[in-house]
Amino acid sequence: MLQLCPNGARRLDEHNAVPVTPEQVAADVRAVVPLGVGSVHLHPRVAGGPETMEPEEVAAAVTAVRAVAPDIEVGVTTAAWVEPDPTRRVAHVLRWADLGPGRPDVASVNVHEEGWREVVQALRMAGIGVELGVWTALDAARVRAAGLADGAVRVLVEVVDPDPAAALVEARRIIDELGDAEAPLLLHGEDTGCWPVLAEAGRRQLATRIGLEDTLLLPDGRLATSNAELVATARRLLGGNHTTHPN
Repeated sequence: MLQLCPNGARRLDEHNAVPVTPEQVAADVRAVVPLGVGSVHLHPRVAGGPETMEPEEVAAAVTAVRAVAPDIEVGVTTAAWVEPDPTRRVAHVLRWADLGPGRPDVASVNVHEEGWREVVQALRMAGIGVELGVWTALDAARVRAAGLADGAVRVLVEVVDPDPAAALVEARRIIDELGDAEAPLLLHGEDTGCWPVLAEAGRRQLATRIGLEDTLLLPDGRLATSNAELVATARRLLGGNHTTHPN
């Protein structure tokens, strides 16, 4: 499975193609669905500005994507930098249960953040699938000890070290620490570590993701023009290893 991560915490002053409104995100999704993308992980914004977990903005972003790609899995973030207060994070998630067509299919939860277990519980109460974000081998040990991979949609192995060689080493450490996780793994890297880790995901036949959230650059170091160019490049590198099914 190939997932699009179109914006994340990226700002327009980093790249003018970062989609920050629901309409812009939807346009990018429309462009990549024919390339075999089966899932999108987006960060809703307030009026195209700061990231938010407010239900109205989440519903607007999710609804816009569903209007152009009704069969794609739509996921959002619960990252602590978006809402630092764990109690408010849980309250937002519980309100998502009533969003109807604007309710996300899944949401990511970073297991190193305070209150992550409560957020996982709230997502399950809201009927939203859980993606467990694992950034380090220590995070992987937490997930394995908690047994929370069982019932999760997937575990996001998020390698944050930008050094290509170090990123590959860390990816292998995290995967080894997870052991026989009950949930499927999605492996991805960031910045200059992004493409080597994506290639590693292909070799292991694991799900992966690509988009301006993870990198602004193509494998040869040139600035990517768009999310669509990043997805097309990833598709060529991965070949036939990835299907559109989100699980």
